[in-house]
Amino acid sequence: MQEWWEGIPHFQAQRARAVAGDHVGLYSGLGIQTRACYSVRKQPWVERGSTDSPGMPSIFSYLSAEVDWCEGNFEHSRSIAEYYNTISNVSFFIISPVLLYLNNQYVQEHRKPVYYLSGMLLLVGIFSVYFHMTLSYVGQLLDELSILWTLAISYTFWFPKNRFPKFIKNRTQFRWLVAIITAVITLLSFIKPSVNAYLLNSFAFYLLYMIWSFLRKCEDGRVHRLAAAMVVWWALAIGCWITDKWFCGFCQRINFCYFHSFWHILIAISLLYCCPLFIYFYVLYEMPSFQPQIQYWPCDSWVVALPYLALRKTHKQC
Repeated sequence: MQEWWEGIPHFQAQRARAVAGDHVGLYSGLGIQTRACYSVRKQPWVERGSTDSPGMPSIFSYLSAEVDWCEGNFEHSRSIAEYYNTISNVSFFIISPVLLYLNNQYVQEHRKPVYYLSGMLLLVGIFSVYFHMTLSYVGQLLDELSILWTLAISYTFWFPKNRFPKFIKNRTQFRWLVAIITAVITLLSFIKPSVNAYLLNSFAFYLLYMIWSFLRKCEDGRVHRLAAAMVVWWALAIGCWITDKWFCGFCQRINFCYFHSFWHILIAISLLYCCPLFIYFYVLYEMPSFQPQIQYWPCDSWVVALPYLALRKTHKQC
């Protein structure tokens, strides 16, 4: 197994540091810094799994990932590297069944898309738990690639036909195109995994542009309210991600290094708003026998409520 990943630049750099015996440099090269909110403790289970062979860290080892977040490692548990970043992934296990339950009317008409999305969100939660529990190289890849494939599956089901490339004639061809592009990005992600997170976040800006273009043609106030709420939740989530990634020194000074765990929770909430919004426009333009309506649980008048899609066979509003 060692042969194929020895050529990856990430592990070539690790080999040079490990052979030199520079353990501090090794952790630094992995993106891990010694700081107030961080403590590297030489635990026996970390050392036992640290190498497959002399001088070569294992891709499954604790702390072998290229990234490390601001939360201190092994501060709250002997076996969990980032405790709060790990347990905050429970939000993905919650939203998966909630999406199925709230959007039951759409699920009855099209079971596959929402079931696939819910299943992928469960995988995102599982792989994110594994990554933040171990901070392993494999965990990092599984975490990021599960998000990539979740986006790809969502694109294949709900991307509007009027935005297909000119050489694409139908949704089947578009699905093949998305699958090929996603497979290529998956292979490229092994070269520089630390770039994956920025690439994934960049997709959000195109989604925002697409929503803005849809809203220009829509006069339904409920839809605009839903879009505004989604943007607010997303902005709060990305703000937490950026703060934890780039302003860890500030987090140390205020002794609060848990913004990435809030990113998990807030991005999950934003997905509860994002999914009904995109399904709404899909139904509006590609299911002409139905009129989609945005409603809120438990009550429309509540300031904070969960949106869902209701289907009515009535005249379209947009």
